[in-house]
Amino acid sequence: MFYENRPKIKIPRTFVENILDIAAIILFIAGAANLIMQWSSIPGTVPIHFNGAGEPDGWGSKVNLWILLVIGSMMWVLLTVLEKFPHVYNYLFLTEENAERQYKNARLMLNVIKNEVLLFFIYMSWVSGEIANVKNTSLSMWDLPIFIITITASIAFFIVRSIKLK
Repeated sequence: MFYENRPKIKIPRTFVENILDIAAIILFIAGAANLIMQWSSIPGTVPIHFNGAGEPDGWGSKVNLWILLVIGSMMWVLLTVLEKFPHVYNYLFLTEENAERQYKNARLMLNVIKNEVLLFFIYMSWVSGEIANVKNTSLSMWDLPIFIITITASIAFFIVRSIKLK
């Protein structure tokens, strides 16, 4: 079914979607507040790239810590807008009968992923500041794999759920 022919159903946001968004916003505000409070103690040069072992191998201005938060928040806002149009997503099994279930599932998947991505950007801004302040020497070698596994597991969970909802 082409997306032009798909039903455009107005589905109210769920309690879970609202809680996830509120939690992400609170954590974003906390991350920005932490950066503001720590700003004067952060040296002018901070790590902006890490090798596979989690050691910094690229350095840049401390303004890059804000850039991480801006990129994360811009992605969050854009994905929030995209959440409002579940009829344009790709679906494995979409029919008139299961459209509402599939839309809810896909919208929740997008909500979970956008919040996971924002949390990763907040975390990277915080840990880069910690490394620059020599409170920490490197990322854990598990930080990026955990993020990738989390995103992949979320996608897999919602794909399996979509198949069950057909």
